[in-house]
Amino acid sequence: MPTVPELFGSHVFDDRVMRATLSADVYASLRKTIDEGSKLDISVANAVAEAMKEWALAHGATHYTHWFQPLTGITAEKHEAFISPSPDGSVIMEFSGKELIKGEPDASSFPSGGLRATFEARGYTAWDPTSYAFIKGKTLCIPTAFCSYGGHALDKKTPLLRSMEALNKQALRILRLFGNDTAKHVVSSVGPEQEYFLITREMYDQRPDLRFTGRTLFGARPPKSQELDDHYFGVIKPGVAAFMEDLNDELWKLGVMAKTEHNEVAPAQHELAPIYTTTNIAVDQNQLTMEIMQRVAAKHGLVCLLHEKPFAGVNGSGKHNNWSISTDSGQNLLSPGDTPYENAQFLLFLCAVIKAVDDYQDLLRLSVSTAGNDHRLGANEAPPAVISMFLGDELNAVLEAIENDTPYAGTEKTVMKLGVNVLPRFNRDTTDRNRTSPFAFTGNKFEFRMVGSSDSIACANIMLNSSVAESLRIYADRLEKAEDFETALHDMIKKTIRDHRRIIFNGNGYDDAWVEEATTKRGLLNYRTTADCMPHLLDPKNVKMLTGLGVFTEEELVSRRDIMLENYCRTVVIEANTMVDMARTMIAPAIENYASDVAEAAQKKKAVVPGLKCSYEEGIVRTLSVLLDEIEAAADELDAALLKLPDAENIVAGSELVRDLVLPAMARLRVPCDEAEQLTEASYWPFPTYGDLLFGVK
Repeated sequence: MPTVPELFGSHVFDDRVMRATLSADVYASLRKTIDEGSKLDISVANAVAEAMKEWALAHGATHYTHWFQPLTGITAEKHEAFISPSPDGSVIMEFSGKELIKGEPDASSFPSGGLRATFEARGYTAWDPTSYAFIKGKTLCIPTAFCSYGGHALDKKTPLLRSMEALNKQALRILRLFGNDTAKHVVSSVGPEQEYFLITREMYDQRPDLRFTGRTLFGARPPKSQELDDHYFGVIKPGVAAFMEDLNDELWKLGVMAKTEHNEVAPAQHELAPIYTTTNIAVDQNQLTMEIMQRVAAKHGLVCLLHEKPFAGVNGSGKHNNWSISTDSGQNLLSPGDTPYENAQFLLFLCAVIKAVDDYQDLLRLSVSTAGNDHRLGANEAPPAVISMFLGDELNAVLEAIENDTPYAGTEKTVMKLGVNVLPRFNRDTTDRNRTSPFAFTGNKFEFRMVGSSDSIACANIMLNSSVAESLRIYADRLEKAEDFETALHDMIKKTIRDHRRIIFNGNGYDDAWVEEATTKRGLLNYRTTADCMPHLLDPKNVKMLTGLGVFTEEELVSRRDIMLENYCRTVVIEANTMVDMARTMIAPAIENYASDVAEAAQKKKAVVPGLKCSYEEGIVRTLSVLLDEIEAAADELDAALLKLPDAENIVAGSELVRDLVLPAMARLRVPCDEAEQLTEASYWPFPTYGDLLFGVK
């Protein structure tokens, strides 16, 4: 049995393997490409391909694939065997630098939003040498970017890498102004916390809504769910613990730094958190993590639900995106140090984030928008749809002193006295995690808590990197021309605080009064649904910023707006059709059967006991009959709403119809169905209930 250090990264062609298998010259050249973005020579690519192939074959691989992230939100792969024919009828194992660098998967069935003509089926994948190749099963997976025949980005990796380069360029300009001539590169880093639910496979298979949509479309609240908070950080059940153990092994083999695991708030809900790493690698690893979670769950007779709101009325699942920026020497540019008031460089980078979050609230909001996440945001376990920032007492006091030109007295460290002599005393942190805040400072990073559990973290980090890069670009343009750097720096920090203080909120984001204050007094945006926010991707200020930094072309932005709205509409339509089908073919017949049996039983009683009223039975039959009529009427209404969608003028209008007609009709259909579940004898109900699902894993 290998130890964890022996297991970790054993299926990854990482730096250790490259050092051992590549010549010194090839390794040095490849490292220069990875670290500095220099051009990759074909001779180096050939040498790397040969070493990669031999290493993969030694680990049992027979195929390779260019592993990429199209705009479906999941990963894609096309497998090619290493075999090539030999003249004597046998085969040889080959893999060239050309095959490593470029692939040509068919792009015809991937979302393009109009970037690819119907007859232009070809797409290209290009090796991303900054993200290590890995072995999954018997396949060598090579992380790649994906573009159209015309050169447009058709994936999430390409704009992410562009945003990282934009941030690097502008951050280096700022560092040079502070006299830092040694930093060669600035990178953003991310640690995404992943929440998920586990249910039994047997129950999952009995629920068409879970199989088709990933969430329950019907279900009455059980007598107990999360009211006692007894599941949170509770003892992990044996079946779940076995799953977590296997999951850790599989992730560690792939170099994923899975660190923390625990029960979350809702029954059957859990969390896995990795140690942070470079953003594009974190994105790759999180996509891989979600895939491995589902595969390992299947081995244990379980299903891993990654939907943001698989159960109504209990906590949904998010993916907290812990984001920071640092230099290649490891200096965290968002670390305030012991004296943040005197740390001008930190304050400028902090102000860049404050300005970015305020200026581009809409981009951050739409970067986390999906049909699933719309159900989660604003509920009691997730931040509201209004973007705000939490900084904590110390930083807030620092900013107030600068804004008002008053002396900063500092904040005294509060010693936590626990009242028991044997327990240690320790200083309380000057920041809190404030789980109600969408964007909270947590010591040396920001936790963006709005990302949905099933979503790729690429979109959120593209917008974070880009908006902060834009703030830094504006700062650098001004400071580089300043006659007096110190004065200009002070004035710029002060101006940022004054102009953008409205985005800072250290209170309870769950309070209804906050949403009112945010929108009416502070003028903050409140885009509650995907249909509300996604069209703003094409607002002139957003197009100007994203194209100006080279993160997207205007055509790519239009395509993404359309693709995201199409996904939103199609997701809801699938849910609506599933609801109608389940209501008519499963729920209504079950209610009818039970009501008929109750009525028949009442008649038998009356025959035995003449004059017996059977009020109980008649009341049930009467109530269920009314509910049946309501179910059929609501199903008809939902059908009628769906029929209006093809007449929409464009995808924006279609998404508004989904928001205004389809989703309300779905909510109305659910009400009588859930009421009927609570009146129908359990053996008649056609699928497992919430109580079964949430407490079914042992």
